[in-house]
Amino acid sequence: MRARHVHSAFTLVEVLIVVVILGILAAAVVPQFTNATTDAQRNATRDQLIKIRRALEVYSVRNSSQFPLVTAGVGTWGEIAATGETYLRQTPLNQWIGGPNAARIILGTGPDTGYQSAYGWIYNPATGEAWAGAFDANDQPFPRP
Repeated sequence: MRARHVHSAFTLVEVLIVVVILGILAAAVVPQFTNATTDAQRNATRDQLIKIRRALEVYSVRNSSQFPLVTAGVGTWGEIAATGETYLRQTPLNQWIGGPNAARIILGTGPDTGYQSAYGWIYNPATGEAWAGAFDANDQPFPRP
């Protein structure tokens, strides 16, 4: 009498069911991760803006309500980013803009009215106010094109 060898293996139907279940799970999870980069860039820019505003306030308090001399250019935050000062430890970058203009500052009187990528920050030397480029007056980013 010959002994029967029973081979256990998955059937094609069982493999297909597992693949379908994994596909459904991936479809539910992947969209959450696709927005993670966008959310991180927006939040990083807001955090940098808070640091800039705090540095401007501290500078003003320490210097008899005067505002720092900031010039237009790349990372030209003047006395609040000067060597040896502790107002800003590093040049802030606007991650929402990204690229070579993320640290560029322009002088202006208010926030942007639409998305742009020519500069990362706006500074008003008369009032000491600062805004993130491509963000509105409520510190919300404009959609990228």
